[in-house]
Amino acid sequence: GVIEKFNESGILVISDDNNANSILKGTIKKVSEGPYTYSKEESVSEYRYKIDIKVEWYDVSNDKNLIEGIYSGFGSYGLSGDISTDGIDNDNDGKIDDDDDDEFGEPRSFASKVATRKITEDILNDIMTTW
Repeated sequence: GVIEKFNESGILVISDDNNANSILKGTIKKVSEGPYTYSKEESVSEYRYKIDIKVEWYDVSNDKNLIEGIYSGFGSYGLSGDISTDGIDNDNDGKIDDDDDDEFGEPRSFASKVATRKITEDILNDIMTTW
């Protein structure tokens, strides 16, 4: 998840509030899931799982917010039950099924991971450009 990405990036060191130079807080504001695409017969062929998180990055030393905003991410999945053969680019990387070696697992759970990964990447990018 989020903490692992921060540790991998080496941008910030995770510590407790008492030793921190800055504090990053995230609050899940909304999780939504619903039909995203329809077939010619107007039946649902793809669902989208979306997460919205409010994030605040606070500079303790200077007593000010460095970042404050809503971050969103989504993942898609079909109804087939097997995301490795559903014909959908589930993780938005431009690859589908046999061409995508990381599309496997339970569809809804995978969509949640994709949404979380997108949000984490956006937060890290904003921190790097704000720093």
